[in-house]
Amino acid sequence: MARKKKLEMEIVNQHATGIDIGSRSHFVAVGQALEDVKEFGVYAEDLTAICQHLKSYGITSVAMESTGDYWQNLFTELIKHDFEVILCNGKFTKHAKGKKTDVKDARWIQKLHALGLLTSSFLPDQQTEILRTYARQRGNIIHQAWQTSRKMQKHLKFLNFRLDVVVKDICGLTGLKIIEDICKGNLDPNELAKHRHYNCRKSEAEIAKALHGNNRKTFFLG
Repeated sequence: MARKKKLEMEIVNQHATGIDIGSRSHFVAVGQALEDVKEFGVYAEDLTAICQHLKSYGITSVAMESTGDYWQNLFTELIKHDFEVILCNGKFTKHAKGKKTDVKDARWIQKLHALGLLTSSFLPDQQTEILRTYARQRGNIIHQAWQTSRKMQKHLKFLNFRLDVVVKDICGLTGLKIIEDICKGNLDPNELAKHRHYNCRKSEAEIAKALHGNNRKTFFLG
């Protein structure tokens, strides 16, 4: 009977650790034994303690998953203490067998990293990160403005103010002045139509025709 061959892999990162990131605690594995795994909190002093713990074992390279936003503070602290940090996607560190636990995950990440099987995700430099943050925030503000405009238009339709028919954009010069006047209690269509900007294609008469409300008093949530 032929003997089964044992597959062995070379240790690439001799001083490697794996960290399982959590919302309330981080599990740090400096080796594969159970006693090599230690749990830490997520406060600032805990993150510093993790760095000191790793230095006491001669660790130079750290691997962890990019779990939500929980990794960011620890990542910053590790970089500050001159560790090489591999931030990898969770799909590359999925545990193959058995019940999933934080301890098992930390040991599994440590093993993969020690064998050189993990690659880091793209991390922008500081200037790029700042620019990306501004771009994302701009996108969020534009989306919120669109949602607000849509709700305003829906509310106006509910009250039979068909401003959307006579102006191209209800948030334009004509639309906003009319809406502001409506909010002040002026419901006279002829008076409202006087806010027509000279660039507006529709005449005052047409705008006034679209602003005959139904005097409906209701609570609107849409």
